[in-house]
Amino acid sequence: MNKYNSCFQKHIGIPAFFTVVLTGCNQDQIKSASEEDLLIAKDRATEEKLLHEFQSLAQADPITTLDLNEPDPFELQEYPTHSIWPRVREGFEIDTHLDHPWVQTQLDWYSRHPEYLFRTMTRAEPFLHYILEEAEKRDLPTELVLLPIVESAYQPFAYSHGRAAGIWQFIPSTGRLYGLEQTWWYDGRRDIYASTQAALSYLQNLNKLFDGDWTLALAAYNSGSGTVQRAIRKNKKAGKPTDFWHLTLPKETRAYVPKLMALKELIENSELYDISLRCIPDAPGFIPVDTDSQIDLALAAELAELDVDTLYEYNPAFNRWATSPDGPHRLLLPYENAEIFKANLAKIPDDQRVQWKRHKIKNGETLSHIAVKYNTTVKELRKINSISGNNIRAGQHLLIPVASRGQSTYTLSSSQRLKAIQSNGKKNKTRVNHYVQSGESFWTISRKYNVNMHSLAKWNGMAIRDPLGQGQKLVVWTSNSSSTSAPGKRKPSQTIQPISYTVRNGDSLSRIASRYSVSISDLHRWNSIKGKYLQPGQKLRLYVDVTEQTKG
Repeated sequence: MNKYNSCFQKHIGIPAFFTVVLTGCNQDQIKSASEEDLLIAKDRATEEKLLHEFQSLAQADPITTLDLNEPDPFELQEYPTHSIWPRVREGFEIDTHLDHPWVQTQLDWYSRHPEYLFRTMTRAEPFLHYILEEAEKRDLPTELVLLPIVESAYQPFAYSHGRAAGIWQFIPSTGRLYGLEQTWWYDGRRDIYASTQAALSYLQNLNKLFDGDWTLALAAYNSGSGTVQRAIRKNKKAGKPTDFWHLTLPKETRAYVPKLMALKELIENSELYDISLRCIPDAPGFIPVDTDSQIDLALAAELAELDVDTLYEYNPAFNRWATSPDGPHRLLLPYENAEIFKANLAKIPDDQRVQWKRHKIKNGETLSHIAVKYNTTVKELRKINSISGNNIRAGQHLLIPVASRGQSTYTLSSSQRLKAIQSNGKKNKTRVNHYVQSGESFWTISRKYNVNMHSLAKWNGMAIRDPLGQGQKLVVWTSNSSSTSAPGKRKPSQTIQPISYTVRNGDSLSRIASRYSVSISDLHRWNSIKGKYLQPGQKLRLYVDVTEQTKG
């Protein structure tokens, strides 16, 4: 195949994310990058021996909008049918260092796994044109459009053990630093549109910090600028070279830069390695559409004539059943569906883009309980109903936004993805609900049940560095007969269950503790109670052994 290959079909849009459309190509289920990616490291003692090993990758400027005064780069028009790869190659700038064994090791692995590259490029197809255009606007090396292959294998919902998310794998703090909002409704780290701009800004800044050395900038993107700067200072002090290849960096970082170089070589000279690049048209894969207000994603999919899963795949930043009420009020839509959506959306008034329920407050209910019941947040309830503080009265009514479909419709929402993970038990494994006790960590809990710590975090949609709260429920898949463990209860018995208790007139901590055979200190830990006194109607969380409870 000539490396300046063309697309022989007219560009009519982007295929479904996980569909392989070329005859004879591998159509197996997409594996995570951690199962397919190879890491290498150099022996620090001899600096001669090369180590080959697998290691897990990702499971894994502020948000902007289009300037309507400028020509719209996404305006509908006929696009040429040629492949995007020649244009990508034209912008290559970074030295490949093909003579280095680290690069050769990565090149060998990628060239022996063309099916992995094909699957990754299938996922990249809707986004590649946009990322390339943004890189070119900034006069950046176009090798950077390949970086999400290294970071996440272009998986929109990628989440790593280091709490990094999205195709660019931003950790929470760096994401916020570059304007990527992270709320209950929305995680900008997974927003293809916003995170791409943030990632390129971050890479530009790192390149300036390291005086135009892209190998050091890329290493810093992976391990942090402080890590690279410390390694440089250490080598300077020892009189050693301070280029990337001589620095003592984390094992993953020493493989990270060579991976990008190997990918560049394969894209630039695919015919030499007998690699057939997926034909991705040099045309927009999506169009950003302004919705002006919050919208139910099931309704949006219907208006765009898409299935809900496809809409989520283009818009993985939305955690729930609707877009965020606070914005961004923007949806990314497949090229051929954007105009259909705009026309249909114009017929729907703003106040009909989400459904509303009028809820009558009952005795003992709090804003937090009502928010959980309706899958929303206390902040949103306050905002919609003009409530300051937490005081509400029985008999009052609240206006609440609700999903137009059942939760099972929104299969790629945060809660449904987590539910799918947690229900995906393995043969001969038992699901256990573990309630976190004071002082416990992923490490101690994994040892308790004899399970892998990273697996434990994954089952619960978390990273091992995420904090755990007292009373928090974790799902554990274990081969042991041990089961539910509640805070303050050491016996691993299925008879321990969480309950919600509403404080009555005359109740005290001592009386409640005695009634349910728990300690007053347990009540404090589970509920963060301040002082000695309780208020009627106050809700308490308890973990009780049902076999020890008396009738009546």
